[in-house]
Amino acid sequence: MARITLSCLPASWYCSVSLLSLGCAPRQRLLLLLLLITSALLLLASHQRQLWGSQPRPRVNKYLSMAESMEVTNVLNPALNYGVVVDCGSSGSRVFVYYWPPHNGNPHTLLDIRQMRDRDHKPVVKKIKPGISTLASRPAQASVYLQPLLSFAAAHVPQSKHKETPLYILCTAGMRLLSDSQQAAILDDLVTDVPLEFDFLFSRSHAEVISGKQEGVYAWIGINFVLGRFDHADGEDATVEVSAGSQSQPPISRRRTVGIMDMGGASLQIAYEVPDAISFSSPQEEEAAKSVLAEFNLGCDVERTQHVYRVYVTTFLGFGGNMARQRYEDHIVNSTFAKNRFLTAQTGLSEDKPYLDPCLPLGMSDTVVRDNRTLFLRGQGDWSRCQEAVRPFLGLHNGTMSPQGVYQAPINFSNSEFYGFSEFFYCMEDVLRIGGQYHSGRYSQAAKDYCATRWSTLKRRLDDQLFSQQADISRLRYQCFKSAWMFEVLHSGFRFPPEYRSLKTAQLVYDKEVQWTLGAILFKTRFLPLRDLQQETLRQNHPGWLRPSFVYNHHLFSLCVLVVVLAILLYILRLRRIHQRELRQAEVLDLLWAEEGEALLP
Repeated sequence: MARITLSCLPASWYCSVSLLSLGCAPRQRLLLLLLLITSALLLLASHQRQLWGSQPRPRVNKYLSMAESMEVTNVLNPALNYGVVVDCGSSGSRVFVYYWPPHNGNPHTLLDIRQMRDRDHKPVVKKIKPGISTLASRPAQASVYLQPLLSFAAAHVPQSKHKETPLYILCTAGMRLLSDSQQAAILDDLVTDVPLEFDFLFSRSHAEVISGKQEGVYAWIGINFVLGRFDHADGEDATVEVSAGSQSQPPISRRRTVGIMDMGGASLQIAYEVPDAISFSSPQEEEAAKSVLAEFNLGCDVERTQHVYRVYVTTFLGFGGNMARQRYEDHIVNSTFAKNRFLTAQTGLSEDKPYLDPCLPLGMSDTVVRDNRTLFLRGQGDWSRCQEAVRPFLGLHNGTMSPQGVYQAPINFSNSEFYGFSEFFYCMEDVLRIGGQYHSGRYSQAAKDYCATRWSTLKRRLDDQLFSQQADISRLRYQCFKSAWMFEVLHSGFRFPPEYRSLKTAQLVYDKEVQWTLGAILFKTRFLPLRDLQQETLRQNHPGWLRPSFVYNHHLFSLCVLVVVLAILLYILRLRRIHQRELRQAEVLDLLWAEEGEALLP
């Protein structure tokens, strides 16, 4: 008979376990039974650690989470969810692939969405040119145009996840310039043809032309999410009291979000949370505010107000660094030629009698050509006069609080924080080398010194690589003007006090570029956790034995395994007793046969 020997037992416990019997003393049998139960429970615990070890762990540290997001995405993990966003911009289109683990069940927590990374740890991003708006005359080619991007995304998302992966095609500035009929024709082609080739979760509401206001809100969401400002506040965090939707509800205390300012070449954008209820001085002001204020709920349940945000966001076209310089040059050309009509001295018509521009470095020569007219410039390098020269181009009026007379929601400068991107960072870092924390006095002095430095000296410093790698001859030419323009936008336009210390200029957040598409998918998928929360509530409302899977209750699972182990042991004991009974009967028969045999002997 086959035997299993438990040689690991002490000598006093030694026994052999037959497949049909337990040849142990009663005391040994009890100890062996306890040992088997303990072993079974240890194996179960090990199995459960392996089972739940593959599940996403709750985040403890947001900053550690940012470092972990640089790792390769584990596409073999069946618990991960995916999302695809296509940014159809004016010069080209880019596709971004995101992923997130299951929601942790806390209704106050957002999905932990991260950008997917390939085997080389690089973000899963692909770009094509030109922009989709170039298809205005042939909208039937729109789906063909996006095919390379969608194929790229489909190759990275596991095939089994395609049908549940949402796809969003969001168009921005280029498409906004087209007529409504042209926009509709391109979107109709996408909605009709994309599902024929790709199995992504895609519908008509997933393809749209978003407004500048939406784009600004998405950028604000993305930055604050990466900075962890939507997490619960800890004791050391800066918090704000946010007024609720109705006066009967008490204010909510939560982490302070950051405002963002982004100055590109053509436009300027600002977005920040308005935590307090706003009062308007007139019906006209209230009507103007509707176009620049956005209120939305980032939470998964509209009944909960923990993640209701009221954000001011607006874009100022023509207020970017390059467009502001162009408007400034147009003005000095027109005004100079107009004055020359009435003056004997013809200023700016030759290199010998140039127009003295306070916003160009000292001694620098430049020309401006407008309508076949050429104006010769010579830099004065006077930063204070340059400030006065650029201030009128903000379009400030009495009673207004922002450039161009657009309504601006109030800012609590004593309890706020801002990040400045693009030109805000370049003006401070490229040649001044003081990017990061903004200090108005330090910045003013550095800009003043730069403007007053002779042009020949600046060029020599560029050749000696004393500036940042991004600095070029164009940056040197217009740094004086742009530094004055940035200062005036900040302090005269948005009226930041000179002593404001909570502005940081940056190019990257945690060493990576944060796209508005991250904020877009966070906003679009904000209600997805509600499904998981409802399922969890349903499970809690039913008795444990009615739950669909024992994995959701490891105590019940452990109990069932213990019962099975005991049943097996009892069954083996029963077989042992039956076997012993059969042995006794066999011994009796052997004895009878022996007696009968003895009687037959002579």
